[in-house]
Amino acid sequence: MPDITPGAKGAAITTDVVSHLANLARIALTPDEIVTLAGELGVIVDSVAKVSEVATADVPATSHPIPLVNVFRPDVAGPTLTTAEALAGAPEHDGSRFKVSAILGEEQ
Repeated sequence: MPDITPGAKGAAITTDVVSHLANLARIALTPDEIVTLAGELGVIVDSVAKVSEVATADVPATSHPIPLVNVFRPDVAGPTLTTAEALAGAPEHDGSRFKVSAILGEEQ
């Protein structure tokens, strides 16, 4: 199998390489698809090679152009509803819990 690593001299994605990889991945490709993919994958390998030429050791790798910082608020308990306040807007309740009618014909 030919060397297809980015920046390798003579690196090329040939139809034989695409056919071999498709066979390994158990993907059925038509001859037209193999030709098309060979061209598209060749462009991708060339693009990666160009980026690899520009990337140098003195340029740190980044995922974002500006640093991301999480903003957290203190986890402090605040006022909560009483049972009566929580049940005040409920369509049905039994005084301490919400009442929900059976769904999907399930009877208890």
